[in-house]
Amino acid sequence: MKKLFPLLMVWLLVLGGCSSTTFIYNRLDFLVPWYLGDYVDLDREQEKYLDQLLEPFLSWHRMEELPAYLAILDDAKARLDGEISAEDLEELSASVESAFFRLESKALDWLLKLGEQLSDEQMAEFIAELRDKQEEYEEEYLTRSDEEYREEASENLRDNLQDYMGRLDKEQLAVVDAAAGELQRSDSAWLAERARWLDNMEEILQRQPGWQQRMLDSLQSREDTVSPEYTAIFDHNLGVIHQAVASVLNSRTPRQDRQLMREIDSLREDLQTLIAQGEKAAAAAG
Repeated sequence: MKKLFPLLMVWLLVLGGCSSTTFIYNRLDFLVPWYLGDYVDLDREQEKYLDQLLEPFLSWHRMEELPAYLAILDDAKARLDGEISAEDLEELSASVESAFFRLESKALDWLLKLGEQLSDEQMAEFIAELRDKQEEYEEEYLTRSDEEYREEASENLRDNLQDYMGRLDKEQLAVVDAAAGELQRSDSAWLAERARWLDNMEEILQRQPGWQQRMLDSLQSREDTVSPEYTAIFDHNLGVIHQAVASVLNSRTPRQDRQLMREIDSLREDLQTLIAQGEKAAAAAG
């Protein structure tokens, strides 16, 4: 979403970003604590507690969510058999977005439980890291000129497409460049939204009685609190990108089509393997 790329493609990139999807997925129990470690140092007992919290979460994800991802891939592949439209990509994006929100909601259960175990010093460390990250983003993104903004957007979109289709031809590159030229700058609005979110999180994470419910309420009502400016920019840019991606996909050569199908089939096989592993583990546990 930050790269203004269809959510389906973002999810494909997340899962397919390594030579072995199954290897990466099966190391989630390692990667999640490692990622958290970028923001707060956990002691040994907290790490053990996190392991206990992650076990049912990962089991749920493997058994209930991976089949949903497989269905989205099958839907995408079926739509690619004919001419795909921006509306098709919008619908696929909505399916992936729903999956993300389910993941976020489920993950919040164990994140809140872990948050109850953090000391005041650890929580302050966590908030400080978020503030530092905000400053880094502002320095990286707000200093860009409009031309640099669109050049980076064009490069991101081009690279993402080429990861799945191979080298783009001149006409396809022209479509990408034209789309980048139609984008409205979103970095300032996004960072303003993120700053407001940080202020809200810092207040909630003082952990006064009832803070867990306030956190849940904050997430559930976030669509009502996002500024109209940010929503308008995001919707405009996402529509531009959907249209550009549909145009490039519909102009793909036989060679590009073969590579795209290979990438989708490879990811599909990885998901099937993970699902089978989950079923086997569940049968052994039962």
